Amino acid sequence: MAKRPAEDLAGEQDSLKAGERPVATEKSTDADEFEDEFEDEFESEDEIFEAGVDGRPDEEREAEEKRDAMDVDQKTFIPGRDKLLAGESLSPDVSTYQMLHNLTTTWPCLSFDIVPDQLGNDRKAYPATVYAVAGTQAESKKTSQNELMIMKLSGLSRMDRGKDDEDSDDEEEDDENENADPILETRTIPLPSTTNRIRAHQFPPLNSSKPPTTLTASMLENSDVLIHDVTQQLTSFDTPGTIINPQQPNPVATLKMHRTEGYAVDWSPLVPQGKLLTGDNDGKVFVTSGTEGGRWTPDNRPFTGHQGSIEDIQWSPNERNVFATASSDGTVKVWDVRSKSRKAAISVQVSETDVNVISWSRQNSHLLASGADDGQWACWDLRQWKPSSDGASIVDPKPVASFDFHKEQITSIEWHPTDDSIMAVAAGDNTLTLWDLSVEFDDEESKDTAGVQDVPPQLLFVHYMEMVKECHWHPQIPGVIMGTGGGGFGIFKTISV
Repeated sequence: MAKRPAEDLAGEQDSLKAGERPVATEKSTDADEFEDEFEDEFESEDEIFEAGVDGRPDEEREAEEKRDAMDVDQKTFIPGRDKLLAGESLSPDVSTYQMLHNLTTTWPCLSFDIVPDQLGNDRKAYPATVYAVAGTQAESKKTSQNELMIMKLSGLSRMDRGKDDEDSDDEEEDDENENADPILETRTIPLPSTTNRIRAHQFPPLNSSKPPTTLTASMLENSDVLIHDVTQQLTSFDTPGTIINPQQPNPVATLKMHRTEGYAVDWSPLVPQGKLLTGDNDGKVFVTSGTEGGRWTPDNRPFTGHQGSIEDIQWSPNERNVFATASSDGTVKVWDVRSKSRKAAISVQVSETDVNVISWSRQNSHLLASGADDGQWACWDLRQWKPSSDGASIVDPKPVASFDFHKEQITSIEWHPTDDSIMAVAAGDNTLTLWDLSVEFDDEESKDTAGVQDVPPQLLFVHYMEMVKECHWHPQIPGVIMGTGGGGFGIFKTISV
């Protein structure tokens, strides 16, 4: 990013000064010698050339242009490390983005989730369309204004770089609507409290002529967990005349087994009818199972063992009975839901501070990433984690990779859905960074990457986003990532991924 003063551009200078450019006159027919009215000013053509087109020396004109021009600092600016001076603002280098859009909502959202759609996988055409759900964080005095938002973002065009002369007619037809204006459509459901964390779950219908059923689980600040069916709201975006049942705003289930609020929610990817994990600030984890009849049954026997709050939770991508938790006690624990003791099978001390977030790789199920309150994030090989006979935590484990680039807490972390070497990391330093773990470490190279010291070569991209809280890759549009923060939502695709 380049930083620049906030003042407006000064007006451009006229290229010519009136009356100062020599003007050709008609050739004299007399034998008298031609009298040059500019003779006293310029003695030769060389002097005219040196004086420049506006009659002033080049040095004088260039000095004035430099003085009037906007002061743009082209050096690399890293949010969270470098500081803006008074009158300076950040401007993104748009040449590094394929797509970049920002949108704001009435209230900020701490959490959101991308909803799979029926538009196809591996989409690369523009304009793009994205469906998502989010929960708001209204002011404490206006908590009644909190909502569950169901969103459709369409007309997401790529960056306008102009057309290459060599583009084919077919390509021009395909890209005819590329520069469409972005559109945000929403459907809302009232909520009684702020949403700490929201996750979506989708499963196919019994009748193929109907759309898939989409459920959301919202963990609220008042400790309730609400499950909503938002299928009709999503359908109404693309099916005119869709009638939303008056009872639709009501949750299909309200779970009240938690005594304190929490931030840990995850749906099992291997149980179509729905199996939900929720963790709270008391360090308790509950499992709630859905039935084909639409009933929801929580198991009131919690999993316990953490000495702090449950900050994040994830099901294993390939083992339907295994899940992992991250806690403010600095540990990550791995559990088996079949355990009668309700105790963790494996416990590892991965940080001296709170472990805020974890992410399980969908491509390699033995890889787990964690992000902590001290700004460090790491990648772990679960095959190296062995259960201890006395249940004690493994101390001083060795990560596959570890980074301390961020200087504030890690707020979100997620593996790329199809590339097990690419990571997205959000942090309290107002950055959303992209990483490539396939780049090998080199002590010398790591000290100076692209002319910037102390930047690891695995760092691909730094995106500035105010108070970013959560980020997710789009599972069907390669390289597209969406984030939410205090300044609203951002959705982009870089040239790096």
